Amino acid sequence: MSRDIPLERVRNLGIMAHIDAGKTTLSERILYYTGRIHQMGEVHHGTTRLDHHPLEQKKGITIMSAATTAHWAPTRGLYEGQNHRLQLIDTPGHVDFTVEVERSLRVLDGAVAVFDAAHGVEPQSETVWRQADRYGVPRLAFINKMDKVGADFERSVESLVTRLHAPVLVLQLPYGEGVEHRGVIDLIHRRAYVFDERSHGRKYVAAEVPSELRDAVEMRRERLVERCAELDPTLTDRYLESGASSITTDEIERAIRRATLALQAVPVLCGSAFKNKGVQMLLDAVVKYLPSPADLRPVQGTDARTGAAIERPGRDDAPLCALAFKLVNDRNAGALTFLRVYSGTLRAGMAVVNASRDRRERVGRLVRMHADEQEEVTEAPAGSIVAAIGLRETRTGDTLCDPRSPVLLQSITVPEPVVTLAVETRDAANSERLATGLARLCLEDPSLAVATDEETGQTLLKGVGELHLEIVLDRLRTEYKVEARAGRPRVAWRETLGGSATVTWRHSVQSGGPGQFAVVVVEVAPGERDTGLVFSDETRGGVIPREFVQSVERGIRAAMERGIRNGRPVVDVRVKLIDGATHPVDSNAVAFEIAGSRAFQEAARQAGMVLLEPVMAVEVTTPDEFLGESLASVQSRRGHVRGMTAQRGAQVIEAEVPLASLFGYVGDLRSRTQGRAGATLRFARYERVPARLEGELLADE
Repeated sequence: MSRDIPLERVRNLGIMAHIDAGKTTLSERILYYTGRIHQMGEVHHGTTRLDHHPLEQKKGITIMSAATTAHWAPTRGLYEGQNHRLQLIDTPGHVDFTVEVERSLRVLDGAVAVFDAAHGVEPQSETVWRQADRYGVPRLAFINKMDKVGADFERSVESLVTRLHAPVLVLQLPYGEGVEHRGVIDLIHRRAYVFDERSHGRKYVAAEVPSELRDAVEMRRERLVERCAELDPTLTDRYLESGASSITTDEIERAIRRATLALQAVPVLCGSAFKNKGVQMLLDAVVKYLPSPADLRPVQGTDARTGAAIERPGRDDAPLCALAFKLVNDRNAGALTFLRVYSGTLRAGMAVVNASRDRRERVGRLVRMHADEQEEVTEAPAGSIVAAIGLRETRTGDTLCDPRSPVLLQSITVPEPVVTLAVETRDAANSERLATGLARLCLEDPSLAVATDEETGQTLLKGVGELHLEIVLDRLRTEYKVEARAGRPRVAWRETLGGSATVTWRHSVQSGGPGQFAVVVVEVAPGERDTGLVFSDETRGGVIPREFVQSVERGIRAAMERGIRNGRPVVDVRVKLIDGATHPVDSNAVAFEIAGSRAFQEAARQAGMVLLEPVMAVEVTTPDEFLGESLASVQSRRGHVRGMTAQRGAQVIEAEVPLASLFGYVGDLRSRTQGRAGATLRFARYERVPARLEGELLADE
């Protein structure tokens, strides 16, 4: 994998969207038109190349992100005829697997956001869009399914503006919508592309814009050029003096590229992946407008030895810097660690340091992935996405670097588990396989957690949602041959303080030799939502040495994780350490950690505890005739309707419903509406449980 293609012609991109928007179908067409595969599979047949896991094929959804590599040369305009390498990651659309999107976007340079033309922006569309915003990922928007009954391009574009606040630049119009969809119209070059379905879209005709659409196309093109002139100062004066006709197509494309890289514009294209229309033009746009690693600023990190800010340029000869973003247990190769190389060159057999864990590692082999197939390579230069075999200590989010120049990169945000499931096996042999399987699955999926119920001894699985845990159980059965019984899903409750309290705690132990002595005075109060622990040292005169103050904070954090009542973690608390005392001989870090823990527990009991429950944002799409039933299905589960939007014979209900009331909801909704309504759920926040309901809800546990 030497530098056979210049870094400027590499594109690291992801495909992201709401479930069923057509991401995997689009990815399959990209592989077909780039020549990576020679026969297209279909999601509904379970034959797509990137949905290679048996569970994905069985359920018809993407569960795990899959990586592949392809090549493409644009047919006209910028970079015409120049071969580019596309390193592509297809991500899941279901909210339960949002960590797969999170870690993919963390290492990608650009993204294609796919939208269903009949629905526009949907709930998970918003989630993945926010994730891309968090990492500053430039993106294109592809309005897919233009052949679908109810497709509405203008309404979909409007939803990008109103719901995502996206600075859209419309580059194409659909040539017909719904059953009349024939192709796409390129506003920049004023060409209509009509696709031959008999050739699976490989053949298409570039024709003049039909006369009946010419006025609309000219109006939209004028608007596009005007917007480009606003975004590019080099074009502004000429546009004002001479109009749109004075700006060439190459200048328009360069202006769009600069604005896209600066996150000032989101180019919008359209087509139908399933009907093989518009994909080649999307590939051209990926190459023209999304960044190469060379377009990005040097990656930002911290010196692992001093903590000082440090940069790593995207050069092959710079010190090595790579981020591990995904782990997979391959049945043949063993543990695969997916890496994005930001700087330097990673080589097979190379000794590296894991700066996140201060461990030395040796890379055994390097492979370039094509779904579940592996192509062995000897080296991976800057900008590469590869998998390493032989790394023993590396986990998701760890930084690998040159031992002579250690650097730490920003890690990966992992969603908190909100659903718990008790699992037990029938015999010792199954118990051993269960432990092995769960350990490996937790390495692969950082959003999955395992704990033991202290009262019953049961194994508890904690995940992001019901489907997430269902997939884990399926994988335990099929991959690890575990026969296990699972209880019904339970809510991952949290608690916070109901009031304030101040407590003095004295910890003193004498056992004949050196003892333990610590006195702490803490003041506790409820904190702001999603702040966790806000700890402050307000002691004066050095009554507690600095190193012991840190021990007090560690003790408080440990107590919050263990919980005050029945092991439910405590969140969003403000704690002030206001006084204390030490002993010249018997005071030590352990004593102050114990004192901090006990002081917090006592203060929390005096302040009173409040139960918190996860609340989900629910979006229900229902035919008009079932609106009443759909509203009732929300309101009967302690839900609050936030708003409704009409959509051509259907209504979209936006609501918030406590998770504890949502188990089995989708099935109930479908039975109420003859299977015609659907719902999507995503975690919104934790909210206080009404005091009158606490006993009833906990009794159900």
